[in-house]
Amino acid sequence: MKTILQITHLSKTYAGGKKAVDDLSLSVCEGDIYGFIGQNGAGKTTTLRAVTGILPFESGEITINGMSIKEQPVACKSVLAYIPDNPDLYEYLTGIQYLNYIGDIFCVSQALRRERIEKYADMFRIKGDLGSLIGSYSHGMKQKLAIIAALLHTPKLMVLDEPFVGLDPEAAFKLKQVFREMCDEGSAIFFSTHVLDVAEKLCNKIAIIKSGKLVADGDIDKVRGDESLENVFMEVLESHEK
Repeated sequence: MKTILQITHLSKTYAGGKKAVDDLSLSVCEGDIYGFIGQNGAGKTTTLRAVTGILPFESGEITINGMSIKEQPVACKSVLAYIPDNPDLYEYLTGIQYLNYIGDIFCVSQALRRERIEKYADMFRIKGDLGSLIGSYSHGMKQKLAIIAALLHTPKLMVLDEPFVGLDPEAAFKLKQVFREMCDEGSAIFFSTHVLDVAEKLCNKIAIIKSGKLVADGDIDKVRGDESLENVFMEVLESHEK
């Protein structure tokens, strides 16, 4: 199975000496829905921002589809999509203007763009709102628009930070369907979550991070064994208490 995301010995230290990520290594392959779980402040968002090229890091390597995010950032970003936990969109554009702007950036043809916008706007029930200014959208609507924008160029890797927070139950269900469709077609999903039930039901692989260090990772059935993911998570955290 082809590796889509390879993180090797990643470390990131912030000003003041706080080590947010400490020698972290993991692999995400084609078809993986990979859950990245940990407490608040464990280093999940820092890792995701390093993967997407937003945040520089002092040591380690990150490759996406075989390309280095440090050496080939534009090529890497052309095959990935990132949705942060609080999408910061252009509030003075309408929804459709924003989607066309993203389509232009990724050189998506007009025909494909129209087809995908119609499909996903219908799916997430915001088609009737695309003519309105993004500034008038609720948090959930902004999240749906960010998801549609991320899907326009059919990314090889989708990176998401707490993607289900703020989505209504129907939209969350539809997003899970989209994840599975993407992975069936050879893409990979890497997302952080603190909702263990979601990770347990959706993911085929998980990683648990504590205080910047990877403390467990691999196939979810192997990590979980005969226990619930919640129990394993609590046991892993307790066993790594200093």
